[in-house]
Amino acid sequence: MNSNHITRSLNQFSRNDISLETAIYEAGHATAICLGNKQRKLPPIFFQIFITHDTCRMDNGWIAKIDGGRLIHTLPSSIAEATRSFTDAQKQAYQLAFEADIVNLLVGPLAEAKYIALRDHAPINPCLIPLQPLQYYGETSDLHTVREYLDCFITEKAEQIAKIAELFLTALNFINNPAHWRAIVALADYILRVGKQKIDCEEADFIIAQQVY
Repeated sequence: MNSNHITRSLNQFSRNDISLETAIYEAGHATAICLGNKQRKLPPIFFQIFITHDTCRMDNGWIAKIDGGRLIHTLPSSIAEATRSFTDAQKQAYQLAFEADIVNLLVGPLAEAKYIALRDHAPINPCLIPLQPLQYYGETSDLHTVREYLDCFITEKAEQIAKIAELFLTALNFINNPAHWRAIVALADYILRVGKQKIDCEEADFIIAQQVY
């Protein structure tokens, strides 16, 4: 399916662009949690997508937000301190979970950025979408959480920049995988048209799996 066809398909079930952008954002986040963690052989995580209609918004739209979905439930003061008594294998597993959470958080705004690029017939690549401007593509809470992760993960700024660049490319490669993008679009479609206030992770995983397996 080419990008123009995807954009037309998305627009067919969109009530308005802001609602669709929100759905794509959260669908990207949810798809990364379901598929990305499974691909890394990490344990499944419970999450729910909550959808609420907000009549106070200027667009009279609604808000979708994921609750849960993180492997690291409470961020430590530093990863070195948290893993001081861990074995090497435990340290490696903890770091893998840490990085997986960061990638999953990045996929949401990147998915929204990709939709906007497709809608506007603009290319999407790492040079055009550096990390800082992602805040303009969606809510900043996930990106704020990413920075909190980095602050307790790595203290040196140069190492932080190198690590976020690495994880950013991992997230970008995730959404650019055709099967992953189909799953994101399908889940966004489902979020928009099902009319539920809450979608459990099992329900989201079923929609995603139909596009990937």
